[in-house]
Amino acid sequence: MSIDTPRPVYPFAAIIGQEEMKMALLLNVIDPKIGGVMIMGDRGTGKSTTIRALVDLLPQIEVVQGDPYNSDPQRPELMSDEVRARKRAGEDLPTTYCPLPLVDLPLGATEDRVCGTIDIERALGEGIKAFEPGLLAKANRGILYVDEVNLLDDHLVDVLLDSAASGWNTVEREGISIRHPARFVLIGSGNPEEGELRPQLLDRFGMSVEVRTVKDPKQRVQIVRERTRFEQDPLLFTRTYKDAQEVLRHQLTTAQARLPRVTLTEELELNIAEICAELDVDGLRGDLVVNGSARALAALEGRTVTTVQDLERVIVPCLRHRLRKDPLETIDSGNKVLKVFRRVVGLPD
Repeated sequence: MSIDTPRPVYPFAAIIGQEEMKMALLLNVIDPKIGGVMIMGDRGTGKSTTIRALVDLLPQIEVVQGDPYNSDPQRPELMSDEVRARKRAGEDLPTTYCPLPLVDLPLGATEDRVCGTIDIERALGEGIKAFEPGLLAKANRGILYVDEVNLLDDHLVDVLLDSAASGWNTVEREGISIRHPARFVLIGSGNPEEGELRPQLLDRFGMSVEVRTVKDPKQRVQIVRERTRFEQDPLLFTRTYKDAQEVLRHQLTTAQARLPRVTLTEELELNIAEICAELDVDGLRGDLVVNGSARALAALEGRTVTTVQDLERVIVPCLRHRLRKDPLETIDSGNKVLKVFRRVVGLPD
């Protein structure tokens, strides 16, 4: 491998196990409105590897050349105000293709680093809105990854979740206000032993998945062997999975195109509402996320009508983190969700 050749990323198709985490990430790529993924689990379970593999799997995006917000030249809602004004004026916008952005948010990041800063002196002295974009600008149309999100300042988590939900970041200083598009998939990961997110913040993540260390000896051996093969010859290893990666890449792009045509039957909509009501889930965010996730799963698998099986596969990661914690409750939250689901849809326990 040449010194100038970028080191290959471990292929998504080569990742063994952790099916719930992989499914949640793929569904959020198909429909970012699901609201992101919170991944809680042991160290060394492949959380960061899987997220970087996902980004490498995704096709490049078309952006307006020189724009710091990765503006989409075709969709006004994904353009910065400056690009929109140029397009309205009839200007020909030069474009280029770049890899889908993956922005790592460090734990020590300040609000200015995350949101961007306004140069007040230039703004007052020269009458221009001098703005230095932050990490939210770089993450527009991409993925924002926060490792150890449970150790991040609650105020910053609030800012991230607000931007992820609205698709915009607004910075206000001394009466000067600047906003820009910040539509991204928010992925957080953490170890529950180091503290949990406040329930109000955890609820804002669309899905929550739990990853555990693999216990099966045969699967552990398989994982170690594959990792060793990758370390010994990354280029040869990635070539081995080239076809599988292309199939998965095509599956994702066709699913994104199919999603608007996917429908949910009235019976399933009523099932979702009844399950959320019986679990005493606050608000309607749970209903919306289950609805969107079931539709995205149907789209991923090439269908335009969702089924009760789709609902069964997404219901736990969509609702387990929305249940009120009862210290006297011995049943696992995921099992509790499944138990209510089966009773509502008429399946045996």
